[in-house]
Amino acid sequence: MKLSEKIQLLRHKNSYSQENLAEFCNVSRQSISKWEADIAIPETEKLLILSRLFNVSIDVLLKDELEIDALKDVKKCGNSAIEISENGIYEGVLIKESIYDESILDSISINKVEIWKTGGNPKYWTVLHFSSDKVDLPEILAKEVIADEKKGGNWFVDFKSGNTKYIVFRNKILKYAIGNMKEKEVVCEECRKLGIPDRQMKWSE
Repeated sequence: MKLSEKIQLLRHKNSYSQENLAEFCNVSRQSISKWEADIAIPETEKLLILSRLFNVSIDVLLKDELEIDALKDVKKCGNSAIEISENGIYEGVLIKESIYDESILDSISINKVEIWKTGGNPKYWTVLHFSSDKVDLPEILAKEVIADEKKGGNWFVDFKSGNTKYIVFRNKILKYAIGNMKEKEVVCEECRKLGIPDRQMKWSE
């Protein structure tokens, strides 16, 4: 069975319209239609979203010889496995003062709130420890993170999904495999270019 056929079958099995799936994947409905008509192939990032959304491995999606019904409830995909915790796909830390629109909070579940004294501007940060099952959370956050010198410069949100660490700025999504120091250094260098000091790059993994 081809990838195009699997996407269509899994969409129907999960009761999604093309519009629903397009929203999850942050693409147009026409893109979904092209995937299902075997006119175009989803990008790697979109395949990852599809595998999580349909709860099958990327291998099942891509390999014609593997049938959908042969592997169910798969939550891992090789060395880049993404573990879906009971609390959600993503877990991390968001500073409330780092976002333009508080409606973004509707996309996360807040597990703990802390107040940090910074001595800067603003003087205090409201730190939200969160989890989220929104498959397109990186894209959602990238639209709302502040990038304004008058409001503290380039802010970022850090969180992880399984073995992947995300550092999200305004219109920029950086990520690396936890434990891969080469990939991490590339991300850190990008952060430095955006004015982030090394002391702020000691995020938890």
